[in-house]
Amino acid sequence: MKKLLLSLLTTCLFLGVFAQVKSVQTVKISTPTVQCEMCKNKIETYLKRYDGIALVNVNVKRKETTVKYVTDRINEEDIKTAIANAGYDAGDVTANPESYKNLPLCCKKPEDGGGMKKE
Repeated sequence: MKKLLLSLLTTCLFLGVFAQVKSVQTVKISTPTVQCEMCKNKIETYLKRYDGIALVNVNVKRKETTVKYVTDRINEEDIKTAIANAGYDAGDVTANPESYKNLPLCCKKPEDGGGMKKE
């Protein structure tokens, strides 16, 4: 009887520990309008405010944002929308026009007179 009770208790504890493990996923999102370090800092700072975001890394040269997130708190579409709300295109989600308008000139698209000056 004691062995059965001990076995049952061990099983419950074991399942309880694993039930609390959150599923973390990593996604790479194309951010083609990222131009400079200011863009990188703005996106990284903006996304870190969201609950469920564990890591953000913007690669300016590849124009790609890598995000590690907890799947039961946020999803990929919400992350893309957040990037768009910061003023940048994210995959198939275009930048929020009002946010884009408020970006510094260096962070705007070259066709809008922005981009980094070539030396």
